[in-house]
Amino acid sequence: MILVLGGTSDSLKIAETLEGSGYDVCFSVVTDYGEQLAEKKVKKITKGRMDQEQMKQFVLDHNVSLILDGTHPFAAIVSKTAIAASKEAGVAYVRYERPRVNLEHAVKVSSNEEACQWVNENISGTIYLTTGSKTLKFFRDNVSFEDIVARILPTAEVLIETEKLGFQAHQIEGIKGPFSVEMNKALMTKNGAKVMITKESGIAGGILEKIEACHQMGIPCVVIAREDIDYPKLFNDTAELYKCLEEYK
Repeated sequence: MILVLGGTSDSLKIAETLEGSGYDVCFSVVTDYGEQLAEKKVKKITKGRMDQEQMKQFVLDHNVSLILDGTHPFAAIVSKTAIAASKEAGVAYVRYERPRVNLEHAVKVSSNEEACQWVNENISGTIYLTTGSKTLKFFRDNVSFEDIVARILPTAEVLIETEKLGFQAHQIEGIKGPFSVEMNKALMTKNGAKVMITKESGIAGGILEKIEACHQMGIPCVVIAREDIDYPKLFNDTAELYKCLEEYK
């Protein structure tokens, strides 16, 4: 069986394609929302976070021969956990990651801390934050909180957590992307954005449209770069990935 670690639209599409081609696949998700999406596409699903020992045990208990890591480019902890678990369990590990894009017209930074420093030194006014709900507390504590408008996934779980962090209704934009250039411009214009902060999520995550929208509006787009990880085997092209996986059918 192939254990596909989900968290992106790419990973779910890969799992669906593999299952449709006759592979025995189990798709791993963390959230209720992820499970709801997966139930429409694949048969076998496991839900819940796994540490290294739990992942190793899952691999051994379910006769997993390969871990296919399709998690979000910023889920570095999960990727490192999967690499270590695969080594301990003696099974193969393969990483699929969205291709990187040209960040021309963007302000590229290496961390959340650096993003905050740049914004604090260069921006006065509304900060349009599209880095995901997991980073909200950090940005709340490290930039001008009252200036943040956070674009988040409109699920009950995320909205409740955002409100618990102290965000008011006018600071929350619950809407699911990705969006076109024009939609990004409309949302930022509505909120009077002076800067966007986002992640290097890749083409599927709408990064190019975000950068272009900011460029057309004449405001900076601060992009937090992915962490560089030494993956045992990495693919950015699905055709090459599927060819590699033929031996696991």
